[in-house]
Amino acid sequence: MQRIVVLNPKGGSGKTTVAINLASHFAVRGEYPALMDYDVQGSSSHWVRKRGEQQPYVHLISVFEREALATRTFALQVPMNASRVIVDTPAAVEAQEMPELTRTADKILVPVLPSDIDMHACSRCVQNLLLVAKVHRSENRLAIIANRVRGNTLSSKSLMRFLDTLGVPIVATLRDSQNYVRGAELGQGLAEMNPHQVADDLEQWKSLFEWLEVPTTRHRPGSSRELKASTPQRA
Repeated sequence: MQRIVVLNPKGGSGKTTVAINLASHFAVRGEYPALMDYDVQGSSSHWVRKRGEQQPYVHLISVFEREALATRTFALQVPMNASRVIVDTPAAVEAQEMPELTRTADKILVPVLPSDIDMHACSRCVQNLLLVAKVHRSENRLAIIANRVRGNTLSSKSLMRFLDTLGVPIVATLRDSQNYVRGAELGQGLAEMNPHQVADDLEQWKSLFEWLEVPTTRHRPGSSRELKASTPQRA
């Protein structure tokens, strides 16, 4: 079972877009993905509930809803036959909450938009993941997704220059496409939409899917292999 955490404390960075399209992709492949929605806005939950019985199955765990009705342990239960668990984290996650959210994560994805505010928030997020959550670059667990990138614009070039300073791999650059908006409205992911209409968007996900299949290397606390995390610098 692979656990994929999509995380960025900055709201509107595209966490839910990434999470639901990952779930759709794995469902179409015949896997049994579980989508955990930690966000009180419930966007991922809303997407799953729009899906029809004829669509590939995505198991939903609405953590923010179940916690009011049951114990936390029950709320976080994942089906034994789930092959992938995609965690859609809430906005405004504090640094001290990151260790719990990422401790069991096999992969951590941080989507970021091409704006100064979003780049600043991304820098803080990566810093906290490295220093507080103790996620090490050499583990191959942490990666960046450049989201809603518009061609060769100045803002896009500025984003890519900034991301290069973080020392974290950029595993996908996703364009600003209405296909994501349509898919969210219909309860679909790119993998379920007309291939001719989404071909350009699907192409941009290939490198991300390849990275997800690369094994991680966990460091034991106090191990001689453990590396000191350095603070990323703004360009």
